[in-house]
Amino acid sequence: MTFKIGIVAASSRFSRESADRVSAFMAERYPSGEVSAVFHESSFLTHGHFAGDDASRARAFVEFANDPRIDAVWFARGGYGSCRIAEAAVAALSPVAAKKRYLGYSDAGSMLAALYKAGIGQVAHGPMASDVNRRGGAETVQRSIDWLVKGRTKGLEPSLATDPRPAAAFNLTIIDQLVGTAIEPDLTGHVLMLEEVSEALYRIDRMMFHLTGQASIRRVAGIRLGRVSDITYNEPDFGMTPEEIVRDWCGRSGIPWLGAADIGHDAANTVVPFGPRS
Repeated sequence: MTFKIGIVAASSRFSRESADRVSAFMAERYPSGEVSAVFHESSFLTHGHFAGDDASRARAFVEFANDPRIDAVWFARGGYGSCRIAEAAVAALSPVAAKKRYLGYSDAGSMLAALYKAGIGQVAHGPMASDVNRRGGAETVQRSIDWLVKGRTKGLEPSLATDPRPAAAFNLTIIDQLVGTAIEPDLTGHVLMLEEVSEALYRIDRMMFHLTGQASIRRVAGIRLGRVSDITYNEPDFGMTPEEIVRDWCGRSGIPWLGAADIGHDAANTVVPFGPRS
């Protein structure tokens, strides 16, 4: 019996070269075919910035999520665009979709949020298929497949082993934009983990002002900060580190600061399943 992982692009363009690398990895690690990956053909479409227009991306996600022959759904890559389809796509899901696991991060956070709010399937913040292109990408991809197939992996975010509270993880920009929208999940009592890439420090500060000012976010159990990488240069220097910024806004808003998280836009990105520990 083969466990089939459906890979779909809900955001930016995905290349056939990346798909070929994932397929080669699967053939090497699972030569008997016990785990396989299938790519939705729409993932290779182009429509401006996107992997096909909104209708094509939404339809592709719904087809894979509702297909009983697909055992789990793995997002191909991030970029931008999933917020444009998340609400409508999740509303079109059938009971079949509720039996699956869904994995991604970065822009895929909008899809994870909508799924989690709707109580559909098991969702987790973690590496995507495109991470096969990173240095050390083989092990990154393996920890993703382990979770998608088994619901467990040695690559879980370390704090989950000692903190029994429910958790969720997002790119800071993504969750800052989705609060107050129709796809914002209830994170009351959750440990909220954040990571960011390619933003100036003043923008990180502004997003933390907005995020921690939300009544819904002030109900989280606390915030952990993952890696903030490739920080955009700004003159003059902001004068605070990412941790200092997040700790400051946690203090101002009364949200507990819980320390670091091992997540980020890199090959070391660990897996954070949403919700209570099972």
